[in-house]
Amino acid sequence: MPALASLTMGPKGTLSAAAGALSVSVTTTTLHQAWGGQQIYSNLLGLLVVSVASVTTSSAVRTRRQSELNQVRRIAEAAQRVLLRPVPAQLGPVWAACMYRAAETGAQIGGDLYEAVPTRYGVRMIVGDVRGKGLPAVRLAAAVLGAFREAVHYEDDLVEVMNHCAAALGRECAVPSAVDQDKGGEQSEDFVTALVAQVSDGFTVKVVNRGHPPPLVLRQGKVQALMPTSPMPPLGLEGFIVGPPARAESYPFAPGDRLLLYTDGVIEARNRDNDFFPLPEAMEAAPVGTPSEFIEQLHQRLIHHTHGSLADDVAILVADRLDEEAGQHEGAQLLPLLK
Repeated sequence: MPALASLTMGPKGTLSAAAGALSVSVTTTTLHQAWGGQQIYSNLLGLLVVSVASVTTSSAVRTRRQSELNQVRRIAEAAQRVLLRPVPAQLGPVWAACMYRAAETGAQIGGDLYEAVPTRYGVRMIVGDVRGKGLPAVRLAAAVLGAFREAVHYEDDLVEVMNHCAAALGRECAVPSAVDQDKGGEQSEDFVTALVAQVSDGFTVKVVNRGHPPPLVLRQGKVQALMPTSPMPPLGLEGFIVGPPARAESYPFAPGDRLLLYTDGVIEARNRDNDFFPLPEAMEAAPVGTPSEFIEQLHQRLIHHTHGSLADDVAILVADRLDEEAGQHEGAQLLPLLK
């Protein structure tokens, strides 16, 4: 018993198994009245030796596994910092904050993506959701984010920024992954819902939406959804585009307004009664504060709604519009960095 327990249980479990084996041995010996035989003491000595060796082995294995787990976590945290970098609190004319939670237990990154970058054209943001989970989804998210981070500095048209992301996704999907190779080279249908937004000096926000949940604007305590006039399919499903090509749409975004970009893991989160998370109501009920405090309030309400169990990855990006004077001051500070 102690030897078998050491393979799957920790030191405490192994000690419990050793105590159980000792109890069985003592009970059996007592019932058979065999305490006078030398074999009984040899068996007890052997049990003691095996128990000590099993506890020592279990402790060593546990220490090695914990060390390996810590190393994997450090690698995952480093990968997260590269793939999903923290958003600075001040970005030109906006205050910003972000949050990411992976649904998979112990995971640091997943299939959701976000980014906010100050550029010569304004602050450009992206939020997206890759179909699927696990490492294949992380690979596609990295491809889209890499294209976005490069294109935002050179393309003045927001639609072209999105087109670069679509092209990068197409190139990445054309290369079979390890998962596809395990399936005999058969590639799966991969796509990414994505939304790109731009906040410049004017009191508007430009949005290009490719099959993603619409952003929400909190204005004077009321939430408004920025619905696209011409819905477009997600990245990777360009064959389903009918009618005119995608274009950037402008919406009012005045000082004091709060913009929320999010993934469907937020609005599709369910409680035990199978009810969806009421995001607009949660936004209106959250106390007014900084973007970081606002996201923390939403996170707490989401955890309470789902009882701590998320079925999908969650990404949230919040941007508050500053007044024109504050925006110009922050823009002047960022101008040397952009050059």
